[in-house]
Amino acid sequence: MVKVAKEHLLTAAQMAQFVTDGYLVLNEVVPQHLNETVHKELKEFEGSGRKYWMESETIRQVFDLPQVKGALQSLLGEKQVSDHAALHKVVPMHYEGQTYHADSIIDTRPFAFDVQAFYFCHDAPDEMGPTLVLPGSHLRRVNTASIGRYKNIAGQRRLACKAGTIAFMHHGIWHCAQPNSTDTMRYMFKLRLRPGQQQRNLFNTDGCDDPDVKAILYGGSKPWQGNESRLDHMNRAKLWRYVVGNDSVDVSFEGAFSRMGI
Repeated sequence: MVKVAKEHLLTAAQMAQFVTDGYLVLNEVVPQHLNETVHKELKEFEGSGRKYWMESETIRQVFDLPQVKGALQSLLGEKQVSDHAALHKVVPMHYEGQTYHADSIIDTRPFAFDVQAFYFCHDAPDEMGPTLVLPGSHLRRVNTASIGRYKNIAGQRRLACKAGTIAFMHHGIWHCAQPNSTDTMRYMFKLRLRPGQQQRNLFNTDGCDDPDVKAILYGGSKPWQGNESRLDHMNRAKLWRYVVGNDSVDVSFEGAFSRMGI
């Protein structure tokens, strides 16, 4: 992969948001002419998402856009490897939602993460069944559908969006498709990539110590976390150390890392 210009890398604030929520949304990052071509191709395409990824020049143009490449390089580095692609459809008038799940097994890596890019080539309003995510859930490791018994968790968010939006997800995020109450098919293309290097100091780290960046990390507690929110804060601080590439930076709850000498 060719290294992208610094201006296209994620900012410190964007990376802090990813570390805090487990995903980052780039709204309308894909030009409309590409969205329309992809949408047309998906309507006519027969086969797997992997096949579409390998055969479509248009979808590769989407992921070759500087801002998209910059986001992926910021999260995964230059040696990223795509290992899974899928086409997700929710048919018209489909009133049953998918159950909560994470697209991973229990991961033995302490901090490293894969990234899943969810690309919407058309408008996906609330009533069309956009992906539902639980912000902050990437810090609670689960085994795929073991969380399927949970429903309507406080703080969950539907990724309702305009055409050309891509959500970059930590592989551990809890998510599920939603009912589609419209008369139009809902499409979403998913590309999963894994890092080929340590994910340290890959983004634009300018301003990492700025108050607004720290405010994102300190204010990241979610309503569903309950009494364990401080433990999630500690895990968030550990992940921040990893992506910043600095094992002495401390954004832990009440400076616990510094107090404990770690």
